[in-house]
Amino acid sequence: MSEDSRPKIVRYREARSLIADGDLLLYRRRSLISIAGRGRHSHAAKAAWWEGDLFCLEIRGLIGGRAVTLSSQVRRCPGRIDVYGANPDGRWPQYDRAGASRFMRRLAGCDYGYRGLISAALLHLPVVRWFVRANMDDEAADRRPPFCSHACAMADRVGGGVDPVKHLADRLTEPADLARSPFYRYRFTLMPDSGQEVSQ
Repeated sequence: MSEDSRPKIVRYREARSLIADGDLLLYRRRSLISIAGRGRHSHAAKAAWWEGDLFCLEIRGLIGGRAVTLSSQVRRCPGRIDVYGANPDGRWPQYDRAGASRFMRRLAGCDYGYRGLISAALLHLPVVRWFVRANMDDEAADRRPPFCSHACAMADRVGGGVDPVKHLADRLTEPADLARSPFYRYRFTLMPDSGQEVSQ
């Protein structure tokens, strides 16, 4: 979805069956992350089905890795969760949706990667950009816990078999990078079913 386009609003009940394992969930909110990342999104997560229930798999600040129902998140963030289909038109036949979801699910309980997030954000500072090049090596050892978009990129690359953001290391990937990737395509924005909104 481009910065100037209007979101396609869909009620959760109608959208639920259209969301597949491994689809990307990007949260819209103006924050330091979205401003520094040159985009409208401040958080990234993945969708996953378990025994008929649709979950949101995420690495959240102050919480870490977790799995929560997507419906609960839609109620908490009405009109702010954009669904991006992974592997539009099946262009990457080797993509393993179940593997990507399994990888992300196994991050439940991990810590949030604050140091990694700060490292990625520092690359946007003009002085730092002049002297430091972004690392493109996904294989370089990084023992720090992941942050949200880092985890999503890693899940698709390691678990799913497709690097969604070529020429950028997973640990430097931000929500805006995922939104621009050809591996994902915007589908719609989720709204709670009528009367289900929860104010924050």
